[in-house]
Amino acid sequence: MTDEKPPPEFMSALVTEHFVLQSTASSTISESGSRVAIYLSALSSGLVAIGFASASPRALASLAFTVLPTVFTLGLFTIVRLIDTSVANIISLRRMEKIRAYYAALAPLAPPYFEADDSTAGNKGVRYSRWSFLFTMASMVIVVNSVLGGATLALVADMAIKAPLPAATGTGVAAGIVILILSLLYEHRRLTPVVLSSRAASAARPVDAELT
Repeated sequence: MTDEKPPPEFMSALVTEHFVLQSTASSTISESGSRVAIYLSALSSGLVAIGFASASPRALASLAFTVLPTVFTLGLFTIVRLIDTSVANIISLRRMEKIRAYYAALAPLAPPYFEADDSTAGNKGVRYSRWSFLFTMASMVIVVNSVLGGATLALVADMAIKAPLPAATGTGVAAGIVILILSLLYEHRRLTPVVLSSRAASAARPVDAELT
């Protein structure tokens, strides 16, 4: 525990930084929810339009081969941005934890009010691991977008190439699985290192606070 009193300018900057990080973390959650809503709205609207055009094979093909690839591409953009916002959120929370650790070292009565979360309960009630990426909003969109991509390729094989139904279905299923695996691998490579480093930093925080 340090006896040196921090200058007012530093404390003001520290509190401002804490506020900025909190705002950043909140904005990432808000943006993620908005992007998921936009993607799902576009998908549902496109499927409704395709349903109305199902009585005409030509209209169905025209809509399916324009709307579905467009929504699939939108899904890819949404996935990338959702992963980016998840990374930004975790980094912001980790930096706020460092500031809270400093607050805990300012006075003898401070630690109980800024203590680290219990490791058994997780960080603010959430336990992070190397498999946490499977339960994010990005993973939800990945699953839906993989089904969409597989269904689009199945329609192409059935309506454009005139492939037999089993072959078209098999092509769609295989394509959907490949898209799912590649998308999850991308998310895993981007998100898991940040999650694990954040967990390691949280585990080391009590030691850092005692050494301050």
